[in-house]
Amino acid sequence: MNWETYIHSDPDILVGKPVIKGTRLSVEFILGLLSAGWTEQQIFENYPTLNQNSLRAVFAFTTGAK
Repeated sequence: MNWETYIHSDPDILVGKPVIKGTRLSVEFILGLLSAGWTEQQIFENYPTLNQNSLRAVFAFTTGAK
């Protein structure tokens, strides 16, 4: 999983926080939802622009995997 395909940082979007491309959803926000007990299904229902690959990219980004 190459997270760079799905995640980027732009100083003009959320002060440069890493976000999922095409959204204003930060990696930090998605991890916060998961830590609050949200399931993947709840995330996809509430944020339909996300998919399995974008969520996997969040995990890859946080672990430093390429």
